[in-house]
Amino acid sequence: MEPTPSKEPVLFYEREFYVFSNFSAFMVEWQGVLWMTSEHAYQAAHFTDQGIIDEIKAARSAHDSKKIVEKYQDRKREGWKEMKIAVMEEIVRAKLSQHPYILKKLLQTEDREIIENSPKDAFWGWGLNKDGENHLGKIWMKLRAELQADGAGNINQ
Repeated sequence: MEPTPSKEPVLFYEREFYVFSNFSAFMVEWQGVLWMTSEHAYQAAHFTDQGIIDEIKAARSAHDSKKIVEKYQDRKREGWKEMKIAVMEEIVRAKLSQHPYILKKLLQTEDREIIENSPKDAFWGWGLNKDGENHLGKIWMKLRAELQADGAGNINQ
């Protein structure tokens, strides 16, 4: 279902729908590992080096997990740019399937546009000028559409 432009969008960067943020405090099991946040899982997915992955897993916050990635920019897995949206969708799908509260919040958005209104990220969010790509919001809207098509049943992992 396409978002209705006349309704207020759902902004989730540190607001009521913060549960959609990868920094929100919801653990997620992904690829057989329990991650402190979906941000930890996503940041770890940048690498194949188990030492770096373990360092990210042990990070005390989502922010710290992201800082570790910055330290190892030159060690990212080959083809990361081409796979990162699919990886994010897989992690977000896992998060949604594991937390009934997030499912409830997602369904509350009805057909409103979902936007990560982060001024810092124009790829996953809308960025400083509010004209970014909003890929994270698009993933949430895609999953919502699947749920609505399925009668708000289970989301497949």
